[in-house]
Parts: sequence; C-alpha cells; structure tokens
Amino acid sequence: MLTLFGSLAVAIMFVSYWLERRSKWMVLVFALGCALTAAYSGLVSAYPVTIIEGLWALVALRRFMKRHRDESPVLE
Repeated sequence: MLTLFGSLAVAIMFVSYWLERRSKWMVLVFALGCALTAAYSGLVSAYPVTIIEGLWALVALRRFMKRHRDESPVLE
C-alpha cells in the first residue's frame, strides 16, 4: 500500500509538471504532489529526499502564488 501511495504521488507530480503551462492550478497540484512525495519519503525514512521534496513543494507554492497574483484581474 505504501508503494502505491509513493507511485501515485510521483505520478501526480509528473502529470501536473507536464501540464503546468495550461493552467496555474497545475502548479498548485504540482506543489501538492511534491508534498505527498515528501510525506512518502519520510515514511520510508529517505530523509534527504524528504527535505528536497519539501523544498520543491515550497518553491512550487510560491510560483503558484506569483502566477495567481499576475493572472488575477485588477479591479480599479
């Protein structure tokens, strides 16, 4: 079951990264996939991967927030 969780997390990362240009929401899904992969690697005691994936999740979340702000309509 744990292997299935890890495989699903990485698949979410892969597909959302591939579709990232189509929607800002794919960037957010990528951040979620990174967080899930970090959780999986923590569960299997692969702590260096946990740290790297956690950082990727933060970077992707920051990219989503910037893109969301840039693409939001300005109300004046």
